[in-house]
Amino acid sequence: MKSIAITIFVALIVIVMSLYLVSFQVREIECALVTTFGKPTRNISEPGWYFKWPAPIQRVHKFDSRMRVFEADLGETPTAGAVPIIVNTYVVWRIAQPLDFFNAVGNVDEAERKLLSHISSAQNTVIGQHAFGEFINSDPAKIKFKEIEKEMFGELQSSVAEADYGIEIKTLGIKQLKVSEDTSKEVFKRMKAERNRRTETTISQGKAEAKTITDDADSKKKELLAAADARAKAIQAQGDAEAAKYYEMLQADPELAIFLRNIDALKEILKERATIILTTDTDLIRYLREMPQIKLSEPNEPETQASQSGQ
Repeated sequence: MKSIAITIFVALIVIVMSLYLVSFQVREIECALVTTFGKPTRNISEPGWYFKWPAPIQRVHKFDSRMRVFEADLGETPTAGAVPIIVNTYVVWRIAQPLDFFNAVGNVDEAERKLLSHISSAQNTVIGQHAFGEFINSDPAKIKFKEIEKEMFGELQSSVAEADYGIEIKTLGIKQLKVSEDTSKEVFKRMKAERNRRTETTISQGKAEAKTITDDADSKKKELLAAADARAKAIQAQGDAEAAKYYEMLQADPELAIFLRNIDALKEILKERATIILTTDTDLIRYLREMPQIKLSEPNEPETQASQSGQ
């Protein structure tokens, strides 16, 4: 019995070692490349259990196919206005084609080194087409971070695809934007000059509008004064004409003229409901109680009476 157990144990070891030599497993997070005498022969991207010839006939090269994040902290990149900025860009990538990846780069470190070169080229190309104000601006509507990231992503995808590294670029983003101290001073100087220019423009426009309003008011003032003066002259002329009539009446018969003026005054006083208190010896009360004896005089009668009184 003991010999049988030893035999079974040895057989199991042989079977396991054989399986280890002629088979391999690819997990969910892996992709594999099988080489025969150093030359790539099979590209495996699906998980499972696979067979192969034992080494050194065939070898299996496994790669992690999960997403990787690579941050590229590069140097200064000039914008369209020659203002240098430092952009910290991150890239999410993965190994998509093990065969191409093995032939082009071989390992992750070399792949990221090549990615750094392509990211630098994409940044210089895209950022050089955009002004500094599209990165940093007091007006949020003028900042174009999303558009710039999209353009850099497209540029990087195109260049990596042409290089045929067997990797796939999933996304690209700007993690951080840096500006040197000298650049910051220059930017603030430009912003201050721009604010001063806008202030001067606003003040000039305000002065121009104020002058227009003042000129318009002066013009209307002159028109109103001219109209009021003409109206005053017309009223004065009308008053002079009416006064002339009363003056003629006064010359013709002074007592009648005074009587008519008093009657007009009484009409004005009693035109609406009103309460007045007068003494009994007032002419107006006397007019209400009795009609004065007024006789029309001849035109030459005042002169005759005057000559008689003179005598």
